[in-house]
Amino acid sequence: MFVRHRDHEPSIHATAYVAPSAVIAGDVRIGAGARILHGAVLTAEDGAVTIGENTIVMEHVLIRGRGGHPAMIGSSVMIGPHTHVNGAVVEDEVFIATGASLFPGSRIGRGAEVRINGVVQVNTTLAPGAVVPIGWVAVGSPASILPPERHEEIWAIQRDLDFTGTVYGVGRDVSMPELMQAQSDYYGAHASDQPLES
Repeated sequence: MFVRHRDHEPSIHATAYVAPSAVIAGDVRIGAGARILHGAVLTAEDGAVTIGENTIVMEHVLIRGRGGHPAMIGSSVMIGPHTHVNGAVVEDEVFIATGASLFPGSRIGRGAEVRINGVVQVNTTLAPGAVVPIGWVAVGSPASILPPERHEEIWAIQRDLDFTGTVYGVGRDVSMPELMQAQSDYYGAHASDQPLES
């Protein structure tokens, strides 16, 4: 399904394939030879989504572009099923395995790998060719790559990466009701979405 969102329509190269059950909303550009499989959602909230040539986006992937943090996926990239890419830059020839999570402001260097259930935190830079092992966390710039049981070390780096400011545009002192009201307003823009003919 193709959707006009925030006055933008997707642009799909003639040689790309988008499965009928995928949702492509707003300012999304899909390059030559790219494949977007069933159940994937590519949504340009208030930031663009770009998919490079011959990139494969597997089933049930979510790719979201945000204001200040467009989602930019390079060429010859594999993004595995159930992966979450939110406002991240993924350079060419990267392998993102099943269930990985990439947060806004993160950058994945050329040829890097984020293995099953790996996490790349906000404002984190993963060097070209680096590997995030299964279930591990990359945090910081340059990234420290740590196992999840080293939570205190992860948090010591993460607390200075401005998660709430990067993801939500607010300080840490904003209450949950205030934050969710703002998010409700933000995503309320979908109420005026217009499905397009495919």
